Amino acid sequence: MVASSAWAHGDVKCTDQPKAKWRPHTELQEKLTKEGWQIRRMEQTTSCYEVYAKDPKGKRVEAFFNPVTFERVEE
Repeated sequence: MVASSAWAHGDVKCTDQPKAKWRPHTELQEKLTKEGWQIRRMEQTTSCYEVYAKDPKGKRVEAFFNPVTFERVEE
C-alpha cells in the first residue's frame, strides 16, 4: 500500500529521523481508521507518510504525518 513518491510535495518536511526509526505505515493506518478516517491511499515520501482519505468529518483530505510520532504535519 505504500509507494515511493519522491516528486510529490518536496517542501513538506516531517522528520529528519532515519527510516530505521520510522514506525510501520500499517500502524498509522490502523490508528487513523480507529479515529474515523476512511483511507483511500497512503504513500511514503522522503520524510513523511502521505495519506489520501476522508477525515472523521467526511472531508476529502491529503494529509502528511510524521512517520516516527504520527503527528499530522501541515504543508
